[in-house]
Amino acid sequence: MLLKDRIGVDVGKTRLEDAIKWAIDNQFFFLDFNADTGSNHMETWTPDRAREIRTMCESNGISIGLHTLSAVNVAEFSPYVSRAADEYMRASVNLANQLGCLWTVVHAGYHFTSDVKERKKASLDRLIQTCKFAADTGQRILLENLNFEPDKAEVHYLAHTVEETQEYLDAIPVEHLGWAFTANHAHLVPDGVDGFIDAFGTDRIGEVRLADNRGDYEIHLIPGEGTLDFMNLFRRLEEAGYKGHYTMAYGSDIERIQSRNVLAQILS
Repeated sequence: MLLKDRIGVDVGKTRLEDAIKWAIDNQFFFLDFNADTGSNHMETWTPDRAREIRTMCESNGISIGLHTLSAVNVAEFSPYVSRAADEYMRASVNLANQLGCLWTVVHAGYHFTSDVKERKKASLDRLIQTCKFAADTGQRILLENLNFEPDKAEVHYLAHTVEETQEYLDAIPVEHLGWAFTANHAHLVPDGVDGFIDAFGTDRIGEVRLADNRGDYEIHLIPGEGTLDFMNLFRRLEEAGYKGHYTMAYGSDIERIQSRNVLAQILS
């Protein structure tokens, strides 16, 4: 498959049927979507509607993945809310299977200044459980390395550095957990894109997520508007043998089409 055809889009909460039709019209073959709000809300799916999605994808060679919401704290340990987080993760896996998703992107959650140890344990325990359930039902889970927050912020995401991400990848078998390598998040920490690739290689990557930023705070810019070295990113991954897909997480529909064409030529 040509590099151009391996570059997909995160369509967010856009109605999935509409997103797939747009992908067909513009020859995109990989889509991420969210099912927390709007017309994709996970409680709106009927068997007939799910069957229509599977048929549309299978007939047009399109692969889809469910992207869970990072605002849902996978590191939750409080009574009642903790059980709700468990149910959310299980429901996400079930929906992904119902729709024929080939992957589900998850996050490690977040902690506050004083409860890092407790939050990390809750996060690991929940992801171990979720990943096993997913593997048993045929769904592939991908952990996204999340973004850096300023040192003085009270809230910080887990698994945003190489060291923290390593803890999760070491604790959960490769058969149960892959990696959604988010290049723009890697660009925000000292490890950088090269540090993440040096540490983990490409074997566990199930998706590479793309956006640009200026290396100082989380923002999703079009490649070229920030300081991320996309030439180096693509060269490192492709030369290491990565054959999977990339997901653009930025821009309007028109900007994504234009950006895909630019990115596809980056190694020419």
